[in-house]
Amino acid sequence: MRKLLFAALLAATPLSAQPAAWPLSQTEQADPAVPPVIPLRDRARIEDKWLAERLDSIALPLMREAGVDMWILVAREYVDDPVLKTMLDGENFTARRRTILVFTDRGEGKPPERLTVSRYGLGGLFEPSWNPEQQPDQWARLAELVAERDPKRIAVNISPETAFADGLTAGQYQELRAALPAPYADRLVPAGPLAVNWLETRTPGEMALYPMIVRTAHAIMAEGLSSKAITPGVTTVADLEWWLRERIAELRLETWFHPGIAIFRQGEPKELGGNTVFQPGDLVWLDFGITYLGLNTDTQHLAYILKPGETDAPAGLKAGLAAANKVQDAVTSSFRTGLSGNDILLAARKKALAQGLEATIYSHPIGTHGHAAGAAIGFWDDQAPSPRGDHKLRPDTAWSIELNTLHAVPEWGGQKIPFRTEEDAFFDGKSVRYIDGRQTSLKLIGPK
Repeated sequence: MRKLLFAALLAATPLSAQPAAWPLSQTEQADPAVPPVIPLRDRARIEDKWLAERLDSIALPLMREAGVDMWILVAREYVDDPVLKTMLDGENFTARRRTILVFTDRGEGKPPERLTVSRYGLGGLFEPSWNPEQQPDQWARLAELVAERDPKRIAVNISPETAFADGLTAGQYQELRAALPAPYADRLVPAGPLAVNWLETRTPGEMALYPMIVRTAHAIMAEGLSSKAITPGVTTVADLEWWLRERIAELRLETWFHPGIAIFRQGEPKELGGNTVFQPGDLVWLDFGITYLGLNTDTQHLAYILKPGETDAPAGLKAGLAAANKVQDAVTSSFRTGLSGNDILLAARKKALAQGLEATIYSHPIGTHGHAAGAAIGFWDDQAPSPRGDHKLRPDTAWSIELNTLHAVPEWGGQKIPFRTEEDAFFDGKSVRYIDGRQTSLKLIGPK
């Protein structure tokens, strides 16, 4: 009885107000504080609101752009479709048994019909349309719904080009084709860009809080790149990696990759990691990301550990970061709606080379995945155009502007160091703006 009473009181507790919108910022805070972390229940409410906005505003236009009048998504427990997973509400994290979603274009002036042919409901966002007691065969019920609506082209998530549009497993595809009456099995077409465009498009609701999410990541990075986490002569690279993992867990957040950390040291031909101990005079590189409210961050920052008596980093190290900032400008100034990732790569490299910069560009979309759906702009190991960069740039997309430039450091005997930078940004169709600024000054780590 006490448990039931507690549950009833908890259910009646009003939710906190959604945080106010955060504006995009082009100037990064030098020593930001971690914003208040949103409680889990409130996060679910925010994510559900965003999902409803996405379903109501972008699903139908994207279907019409793709020339399909039905979209069927199928996933089984433990084998999630990357698109379907982004359509589940805050209390359903994954497909259960078999989850089937059906979108139907009902014609001009009408909202799309959204059905779930599944045993379990989905937060009121999809209309339940299968009663196992009346029709035990889930596939047969789906076939009935398809025949009733008589679609001409039915999109399904099968693709040899990208994992983001390839969530329908071979076994489920075979069962789907076998279940559909003639002629509907022959009307199945790959969703392709429909799936990719769904994933890459950011909505106003998401962008209202994305700066807060990136600020949270920046603040954790600032803590890690400080004497709070690094004691020169004591702390190792691995220690800092796990310190960051613990800090993420402490804040009740998640990460989509283990932090990447390396030391660049005068006289050392290669970067150092693992059990290497931080020392004064080291340049520290950190690659870090979090997952929060269903969105991801991916950022890289640089710090310098001051030697006794120093108050600033050597001029050559500061010049290396400034060179990387110029490459960032070359990339962001090359964005144009309708260009491919390959087009942007070639244009940005041309600008960087004209300035004498030894640049390597490997920028990518960010959003519901870390290395997200959309156009690839180069790869760290391949600076030539490739099929992975053929996708066209679209408005309302978020990006990790990731790259490095080799720069000789005079104070280190002309030793060339790769100055790696990465900052999250938003493209509104006209220009690229950073979501929470970009690093233009090395972080300095002094004595405690």
